[in-house]
Amino acid sequence: MVLSGCAIIVRGQPRGGPPPERQINLSNIRAGAMARRAAQSQPDTKDTPDEPWAFQAREFLRKKLIGKEVCFNVEIKTALGREYGMVYLGKDTTGENIAESLVNEGLATVRREGIRGNKQLAKGVLGFKWLVIPCTRFTLTLLYFVFSFPPPAIIEHVRDGSVVRALLLPDYYLVTVMLSGIKCPTFKREADGTETPEPFAAEAKFFTESRLLQRDVQIILESCPNQVILGTILHPNGNITELLLKEGFARCVDWSMAVYTQGAEKLRAAERSAKERKVRIWKDYVAPTANLDQKDRQFVAKVMQVVNADAMVVKLNSGEYKTIHLSSIRPPRIEGEKNKDKDKRFRPLYDIPYMFEAREFMRKKLIGKKVNVTVDYIRAATGAGESTPAFPERTCATVTIGGINIAEALVSKGLATVIRYRQDDDQRSSHYDELLAAEARAIKNGKGLHSKKEVPIHRVADISGETQKAKQFLPFLQRAGRSEAVVEYVFSGSRLKLYMPKETCLITFLLAGIECPRGSRNVPGGMQVAEPFSDEAMLFTKELVLQREVEVEVESMDKAGNFIGWLHIEGVNLSVALVENALSKVHFTAERSSYYKTLVSAEEACRQRKEKIWANYEEKPVEEVVHLSEEKERVANYRSVYVTEITDSLHFYTQDVETGGQLESLMETMRAEIAAQPPVEGSYSARRGDHCIAKFADGEWYRARVEKVESPARVHVFYIDYGNREIVSSTRLAAMPPAFSTRTLPAQATEYAFAFIQVPQDEDARADVVDSVVRDIQNSQCLLNVEYAGASCPHVTLQFADTKEDVGLGLVKEGMVMVDVRKEKHLQKMVTEYLNGQESAKSARLNIWRYGDFRADDADEFGYSR
Repeated sequence: MVLSGCAIIVRGQPRGGPPPERQINLSNIRAGAMARRAAQSQPDTKDTPDEPWAFQAREFLRKKLIGKEVCFNVEIKTALGREYGMVYLGKDTTGENIAESLVNEGLATVRREGIRGNKQLAKGVLGFKWLVIPCTRFTLTLLYFVFSFPPPAIIEHVRDGSVVRALLLPDYYLVTVMLSGIKCPTFKREADGTETPEPFAAEAKFFTESRLLQRDVQIILESCPNQVILGTILHPNGNITELLLKEGFARCVDWSMAVYTQGAEKLRAAERSAKERKVRIWKDYVAPTANLDQKDRQFVAKVMQVVNADAMVVKLNSGEYKTIHLSSIRPPRIEGEKNKDKDKRFRPLYDIPYMFEAREFMRKKLIGKKVNVTVDYIRAATGAGESTPAFPERTCATVTIGGINIAEALVSKGLATVIRYRQDDDQRSSHYDELLAAEARAIKNGKGLHSKKEVPIHRVADISGETQKAKQFLPFLQRAGRSEAVVEYVFSGSRLKLYMPKETCLITFLLAGIECPRGSRNVPGGMQVAEPFSDEAMLFTKELVLQREVEVEVESMDKAGNFIGWLHIEGVNLSVALVENALSKVHFTAERSSYYKTLVSAEEACRQRKEKIWANYEEKPVEEVVHLSEEKERVANYRSVYVTEITDSLHFYTQDVETGGQLESLMETMRAEIAAQPPVEGSYSARRGDHCIAKFADGEWYRARVEKVESPARVHVFYIDYGNREIVSSTRLAAMPPAFSTRTLPAQATEYAFAFIQVPQDEDARADVVDSVVRDIQNSQCLLNVEYAGASCPHVTLQFADTKEDVGLGLVKEGMVMVDVRKEKHLQKMVTEYLNGQESAKSARLNIWRYGDFRADDADEFGYSR
């Protein structure tokens, strides 16, 4: 450093830190004194200006010596420690004598007293010299507007690594400049006036001094907040701001980064390089993603769901699902809790201003598409406080699609704001500066959250579970045909929540024509276990339609106010898709729809392949029903059955002997499980049509179906494996375990009626017939053959297993029943045999024929026909 025309400061080579400084005064010459400000501690003193040619002498030495290697010898050392000597340019005393050069230029005079040799004075002409004056506040403001191009300057003083005092040329304004975008370690002034350096403060100062002090530079004046000039110093060898960051002597600061004109990404890159190398102030730095593998830091994923304006669920290539939060942005929110208190059904998506717009922007942009994810940091889980909820661990990342940063796009549209961090908080977006710039543009243009207009209001009616409202909407939706909708939520494979944009309402929608496995759910007795493949069905539906735009056809609604119909997405019927993927069965209600054939063919194909829900499917023997148009002769195909129940109308229920072993095994397993975990008495709430288990009079549990609920004390149940009915209290009922449902083993009791028989209308006669049949065949094994179809059940002939005698024909011959004459040609042989038996009973005046043929003139009155 050159202090004046006759004094310089030299340094040795740095070794492990800043080298010591040494002031050398040129002996035997005198140059003009530089201007000096008055000491603040001495009020009586005044500022002194430059002496004539003092500044030119200093500039002469600065340009000749700064940054050069010199050789010097000390001739005199005063009692105060001041050293006088000769300075030579170069490595030895053969170089240029600096004192002589000053004298030759007429910038210094030779001291006449105590001269140790003759010095020839130059014949320079003395003239006017510049006066360096401090700049005022007005001048600083003027500078900010005047210097639209980088003015040349000389760095006069380095306070610390990022703050310097510069002399602006050509008008010689002396200003303090702080480097934009960075901050170096500083020297803290203590109460006693001493300065304590922060770690690496001295090294940073030396780094800047050794490169800039008294060098010719250019300064870009970028801003002047709070009378602090921010600027960038450009040296011929580079930008000192970037060098300080790269060498680990400085860190980026957000508040001044915004005015940096040379590209904030360069500064971030330089800081990132220093962090990776862990140099100087970053020696103990640990990256936010240091514990992540490279494949976990950066990956490609498919967006499956947009949770809110700053979070989404993505599907990795491995099939795993992961929730990703956008780094450094905050979604729209309501300040305070006043609105939440007034509205008990507070819905953030629709009630928070611009939340719906932000969610829709992300949904339309991302759903179903592949994005690039770069993890910036992992936000640790936090516990719940007095006024703050608990948050789980969050993965925060930068998400891009087609080169567009989604977070930046949200912020630029005013649909999100940027989070402000502490200066030492490195858990932030890798594109944080772009986010700040985008937010500044949004504020300037008054977009979204920054708009002064009235906030948009979304009045969305939620009619899910509202039976009366649903009834009002139903005719409109039915007339509309195919309506547009957005799937907001998937409850199960066939149960969804839809948003109808035209109708601005939310509805619960059930897929028509199919029966999907039920998932786990809370019931009064505890948690009901999920049925097999229920989770797979729900996942399939989610991946196909969640938050997608679909078309729906509403056909009807159930008693709970849920709409039932068909859902289409890109030409795919979701009901058909579930059946084709063996995740659902066809429901009998599909028979009246135009999609029935497609559903049945898809189901049959899955049955043949035995996929998923059909894995344990065993095809039941097909009961051959003889049709007149197809069969010319009666086909006798008897099979063994076990008669379990006979009704008052002479219908009876049977079990197939072939599947009897499966039923016994299932009953044993079910009862063992119930014994291990007994159901809570009275916890089951019976509903008509539900399958359950009921405790019979023998104290054992059986599978049953609720047929009618008069009251909790009177519930009508039908035992599906035996055919008997009973009225029980709800305390004797419990939920059927999914492992023992009809999906595992179908109901074993099948209803039949006797063929070719007409039951007497007289109650006493009918009771006699029923008693006779009960005595003969109930709880016994018989042979059964289906003869023809009936209105409610097939009509069959039944034979005793041992004698092979026809049970129905025996009833006719005993005069217990009459013959039902069938007209089918292939049955005429059987009908003739039955009529012959009836004639023999009439002749013998047996039972109902004891008074003769009562079916005469008034036969129709009694409901009989010949």
